[in-house]
Amino acid sequence: MVREALRYRAFILIIVADVAIWAVWPSAGVTVLRHTFSNFAQMASVLPPVFLLIGLLDVWVPKETLMRFLGDRSGFLGVAISIVLGAAAAGPLYAAFPVAAIMMRKGAKFSNVIVFLGSWSTLKIPMVLFEASALGARFAITRWVASVLGVTAMALIIDRAVTKDEKRAIYARHEI
Repeated sequence: MVREALRYRAFILIIVADVAIWAVWPSAGVTVLRHTFSNFAQMASVLPPVFLLIGLLDVWVPKETLMRFLGDRSGFLGVAISIVLGAAAAGPLYAAFPVAAIMMRKGAKFSNVIVFLGSWSTLKIPMVLFEASALGARFAITRWVASVLGVTAMALIIDRAVTKDEKRAIYARHEI
């Protein structure tokens, strides 16, 4: 029981904080509870398709194929594929982490996983199209190219900053 409570401590803490706010400021508490429920409902609607995608990725993409294109010897092609996968993805950033876990379990290079996560958060194609229509194509392309360079540079810096033992521990968390 205590172990389960610790596992869900963030969720429990949010509920306790919401109830405490409601107890002290009832009108604000109702608003806070409504927003909390709305956020959890949105997350619950996004996660099933993400889990379906993860299941398909896990079953349909052999480990050897993923390692060839995104593994330690993938080079520039691995970075390019990670950028395309992240930019073409749909959904909020929290949906990217289970996908990244599958990538790690199948042998993707650490820096490619970081590039994928960075691309998911900053390089989405619909966002670029909106920027082009609202702020102009020159701005959108400049921001996108700068973001590609920034995401790639940050991934390389993080890859070098994280020790082999730390990477091994991260990968071990995602093994079956």
